[in-house]
Amino acid sequence: MKLDQMLCGIDVGSTTGKYVLCSDEGVVDQAYERHDTRQAEQVLQFLRHLEARHGLTPGRDRVFFTGSGAGAIAPLAGGKLVQEVVAVAAAVEAHHPRVSFVSEIGGEDMKTIFFSGGETRSKQVLMQAACSGGTGAFIEKTARKLQVPLDALACMAYAGYTLHRVSSKCGIFAEADANNLLKAGVRVEEIVASLFEAVVCQNLATLTRGNTPLPEVLLLGGPNLFLKGLQEAWRRHLGRLWEERGVRLPDGRSPEELIRVPDDALYFGALGCIEIARREEGAAGLYRGKDRLEWWLEEGQHEQKRKEGRTGLWRDEAELAEFRARYGGEAGGPQRPMRAGERVFVGCDFGSTTAKAVCLSADNEVLTSYYALSRGNPIEDAKALFGRIATDVRDEQVAAVSVTGYGKDLLKDIAGADCAVVETVAHATAGLHLFPDADCICDVGGMDVKLMLLANGAVSDFRLNSQCSSGNGAFLQGVAERFGIPLAEIAERAFAARAIPRLTMGCGVFLQSDIVNQQRKGWQADEILAGLCAILPMNVWVYAGGLNNLRQAGRKFILQGGTHRNLAVVKAQVDFVRSKVPDAEIVVHPYCGEAGALGAALVAARELGPGARTRFRGFEAIRTLAFKSTTSKETVCSWCDMHCQRTFIDFEIEGAAGRPWSKVPLAPGWRRIIVNNTCPKGLIEDAREVKAVKDEIDRLKREYPNSAQLVQEQAFRARG
Repeated sequence: MKLDQMLCGIDVGSTTGKYVLCSDEGVVDQAYERHDTRQAEQVLQFLRHLEARHGLTPGRDRVFFTGSGAGAIAPLAGGKLVQEVVAVAAAVEAHHPRVSFVSEIGGEDMKTIFFSGGETRSKQVLMQAACSGGTGAFIEKTARKLQVPLDALACMAYAGYTLHRVSSKCGIFAEADANNLLKAGVRVEEIVASLFEAVVCQNLATLTRGNTPLPEVLLLGGPNLFLKGLQEAWRRHLGRLWEERGVRLPDGRSPEELIRVPDDALYFGALGCIEIARREEGAAGLYRGKDRLEWWLEEGQHEQKRKEGRTGLWRDEAELAEFRARYGGEAGGPQRPMRAGERVFVGCDFGSTTAKAVCLSADNEVLTSYYALSRGNPIEDAKALFGRIATDVRDEQVAAVSVTGYGKDLLKDIAGADCAVVETVAHATAGLHLFPDADCICDVGGMDVKLMLLANGAVSDFRLNSQCSSGNGAFLQGVAERFGIPLAEIAERAFAARAIPRLTMGCGVFLQSDIVNQQRKGWQADEILAGLCAILPMNVWVYAGGLNNLRQAGRKFILQGGTHRNLAVVKAQVDFVRSKVPDAEIVVHPYCGEAGALGAALVAARELGPGARTRFRGFEAIRTLAFKSTTSKETVCSWCDMHCQRTFIDFEIEGAAGRPWSKVPLAPGWRRIIVNNTCPKGLIEDAREVKAVKDEIDRLKREYPNSAQLVQEQAFRARG
């Protein structure tokens, strides 16, 4: 290598870009930045800076690229492409030759490398890139769900907290697990610690394939460097693993000393490019300048997009204007001013991502409504929501309170609600109240998708997708947040795209991988969001609902759920339904976000009537509610071999009366609710109750026998 030649390694990752510039004297400069899907633009910015500040020169210096987004960019700058694992391994061998095991956690992939042997060391590489489970994006997405800022997440600990089961094999299942823990009132700190536990277990269970990671260990990548709790989880599990498998630690050193996180853990891909460049002679990776990359950004990528993609969500200005005129009114339906002292029916919907309430008159007129993002804990959501209602309504005005949504069972007794309404019933009631001739209700919420087929004013068939986030509002919102786009701006940003990528219908994990692939091809955030809106109807109707023939659903469709507040989603839905049912009549429920709360209020008004005596505890009692949740060894259910990790929620509320939920004596005024139980036995604390519960289960089995089991017993009965 010439003395005046510089080498540059650029790592174009799925969420960040890094570069390292070296001369004969060592590292000249390095940088680490998020690119917000603008990978090529970030590389161009890097090159301009390096040319202007450090004299990176075409025809003299060499540039080597690595990373998931480098394939299309490297040739444009004359750079040589290096496979990611090869680059990381080269840097480890050069800078940490005694290391035996490496775990690198990136934005959307994970890598483990085993080194063995002496001078000629062999490598075994295992990589996960098809699913985001256990990666940096997976951790960030779950933290956003928990409403934990990234700077706070970095300081959160692992040690000392009760751990819960959180899946890391699939980001969607992990989100569902975190959501269930939130429902149960588990502390956010415990869920985050459980998340760190899940990530490390995923690495050790899936990416080691039974091999033992031997010391020394190197932890690389942003999550391993920035997250204190993740480092603690690694040290605990590796230390325990070495003790269980009899691994002898060198020179009596402690596990903490043998598990290292270097200060430059972010740059090993770029550093590896430098090491490989030093081994190669000639013109490999000779820098050609930034002109071709500038041409690609200005012209080339747009040509390719026109060939590979499809047109945007609208054909011309006239079509878009007509759509906006019909569907673009103010969110929320008409409301009649509340009269002084008027009695009201309050319906509350505690959803997975939002909390909503509607106050209804005795004549079923909407008087006022409330819509707020969830705080993650259903009890805190209830305190905040009832606090807002209390600004307009007094205790004596409340005729009845009804609750629905995932938090209904927990909150019914805490709030003193008069009835808890199943979500399907609430949403169907709200839809049929305004559109009694409807044939189908499509409700797209934050975490689930509900399709209700109607006949003669009743639900005749029902489809629910609650296990996969593909097609729901939280997935769309999560992608937008990764791009730095606020929720309120998604529709306008999607409408701004004149061409959109063709995304794949189906599993949210595969869809997330598809998004990354489209980023590599140059598709920008606005275009990807438009593509997600365009594919959402396929995921809702075909993937989630299994309705390949929409004509069987009827002709009149109601769109409900908070996701249909997004006009870009409504546009995609209208176009899709009319492509299958040309004469379809499609309406957006005027209270689409509050439909569940409206339905709950309607059920309360219908079943209880204005003369009913409400159980509602009062706004002040809920505002001053004190509660604590406990999940520990003492709360584990011991009545069967499952040993479910239950949560005890104890609360004190002024005026609380009636039979306590707990047989165990509590302090005066305190009551207990048990959640996270998977069967009726989990509600038991006192051993004396077990027999009563078992007798009841046996009675039900006798009265309602399992016919299939009876047939099986008769068919295979031994004959004499």
